Amino acid sequence: MSQRPSDSLAGKTVTVLGGSGFVGRHLAQELLARGVRLRVASRNPQKAYAIKTLGNLGQVQFARVDVTKPDSLAAVLAGSDAVVNLVGAFEGNLDAVQGQGASLIAAAAKAAGATAFVHVSAIGADAQSDVAYARTKAEGEAAVCAEFPEATIVRPSLIFGPDDSFLMMFGGLMSRMPVLPVFAPEAKLQPVFVDDVAEAIANALSEPAVYGGKTYEVAGPEVLTMLELNQRIADAEGRARSFVVLPDAVSGLIAAFGWLPGAPITSDQFKLLKAGSVASGTVPGIADLGVAPRPLGLFLSRWMTQFRKHGRFGAKNASAA
Repeated sequence: MSQRPSDSLAGKTVTVLGGSGFVGRHLAQELLARGVRLRVASRNPQKAYAIKTLGNLGQVQFARVDVTKPDSLAAVLAGSDAVVNLVGAFEGNLDAVQGQGASLIAAAAKAAGATAFVHVSAIGADAQSDVAYARTKAEGEAAVCAEFPEATIVRPSLIFGPDDSFLMMFGGLMSRMPVLPVFAPEAKLQPVFVDDVAEAIANALSEPAVYGGKTYEVAGPEVLTMLELNQRIADAEGRARSFVVLPDAVSGLIAAFGWLPGAPITSDQFKLLKAGSVASGTVPGIADLGVAPRPLGLFLSRWMTQFRKHGRFGAKNASAA
């Protein structure tokens, strides 16, 4: 982890909306280490109860919230010194969650007197996109800036970690299947470690006068294609695997019906994958938030041990069945 700034967050109340998810769990650990009083707000806060053991007595509290309802937001954000919005979805009423919902969150944070607000969007947010996810992400950014001009917008690339639902899914598939299809094999990704994302968010919260009112693209130190990523996972498992590179037309059809293992859930997700997720370089990056991002290779071999033949007792020889 990079050297931290001063513990200016110590003793402050930080509310994390959507804090029961993958990024939220890692962000909680980063914030608690900085001495914050953490409030985890979610539709299902019970999913985050394990976070309580990471803090001292009384340092963590949980709240149920509906981000589409102003009264619900006002109640959970009351008394917050800083707010993080991690709320997002790939399906359902995305405008209510990522578009208008983001506007309501920013307005409630401002009304609560929060002095720092970090809104987590995504690389690829595009108001002109025909994919609802990308379009509403962009609309949410605009709404946040209108309601809370001092907010920090963070756009991460694909986020990886030992408990993610992307690398681990592919790791499990490769442990069971000798041949795997590869969707959008030339799509470029710039995967970023979840703990680096957490540190970047915490840094932004700690110094709103420095980082507020700006947008940052948070990406890792290397760019990989989808095919390269698949090959790296197989190598880390010590398994010889064959990859079938699928043409876009075939991939699109499979995505629409979802009838192959590992197929994107929806056609929209395939479109997002094909578009890739690489920092544009037109806005500040993760280094500008004081974080030196760590590469996937630093962790992958260790994390994939669980999928090797005979686990940690097996040889990593790229020839296992």
